[in-house]
Amino acid sequence: MMQQSSDQGEIIIESLGSAGVIRLNRAKAINSLNEAMVRDIKAGLGAFAQNPEITSVILCGEGERGLCAGGDVRQIYAARTASEADRTRFWREEFPLNYAIAHYPKPFIAFMDGIVMGGGVGVSAHGRYRIVTERTRLAMPETAIGYFPDVGATWLLPKAPGEAGTWLGLTGREVGAADAIYLGLGDYHIPSARLLELMDALGRVSFSADIGAVIESFATPAEGTGQLAGNRDLIDAAFAGESVEAIIAALSALDNDFARETVATLQSRSPTSLKLTLRLLRMGGQSSGLVECLEREFVAGCEVLRNHDFYEGVRAALIDKDRDPKWRPDTLQAVSSEALDRYFVSSLTPLFPDHRL
Repeated sequence: MMQQSSDQGEIIIESLGSAGVIRLNRAKAINSLNEAMVRDIKAGLGAFAQNPEITSVILCGEGERGLCAGGDVRQIYAARTASEADRTRFWREEFPLNYAIAHYPKPFIAFMDGIVMGGGVGVSAHGRYRIVTERTRLAMPETAIGYFPDVGATWLLPKAPGEAGTWLGLTGREVGAADAIYLGLGDYHIPSARLLELMDALGRVSFSADIGAVIESFATPAEGTGQLAGNRDLIDAAFAGESVEAIIAALSALDNDFARETVATLQSRSPTSLKLTLRLLRMGGQSSGLVECLEREFVAGCEVLRNHDFYEGVRAALIDKDRDPKWRPDTLQAVSSEALDRYFVSSLTPLFPDHRL
């Protein structure tokens, strides 16, 4: 949404009046997050929390393509032969940041303009005010690369109306502003052309309690109904199934373009990822809080990195770009419940050792 000099680093921390601003400044990679960026965001949040002159914090992305395309999975792929500690260090940095945003003491405002995917959802959707625009393209696309929705998504998505969160998590399909608000991952729609004006207005707010009213004064209705609200009955009925096979069977029985497209999408995803994601989402819906979900996601993610599908999915999507992953196993029937159990067992040090669930 904005242009800054690239020599300022991958994270730019600055203040605009009473607003603290954290800019993701890696535009060529659609602001994909790496370890250093996560640490810098944490440092910026810590400094702004201690500054009595700052009444809110704004997160935004540089360049024209989006807020953040997610974590830099190329780096994780490149570390595939490293030690487990090295392979998983990024998540040890990232997941506590998601928690810090969810519990930030001052209004945290995310400008979810353009592409907001994976880890980009993690640094925005846990915030207090989530601003979407007509350009928003939100997704949790992890099942397409042999992974699962993480960054606390297994806490957020079960809270969506009906089974909309299950649809988003399993399919990995992208949605626009209306659907982001429907899912509970966005709060207000504001035209992208007015974000700079909004930022300036937030920088003139003297009291944190007034932030919400300022944002509301810029808000406009998102265009259209959205595909999720428009297909709510179908989604709620089909995705209530307790197995991926049951969900696909229910969709396949419908003479409906949306159902057929959804089946085709699911059939292209990693079978292991689909079953793992569904179990994580169902468990997330019964969890005590965000920490429990983040700990569970971390354990599952560490096991994912010991197996084939993630590396194959990244290879097919980002390295060779042939879009033809060879999943192992390659059918849902070949992924047993017992095979998934190992994704939930860990001897690793918890991310939040001092937190009581």
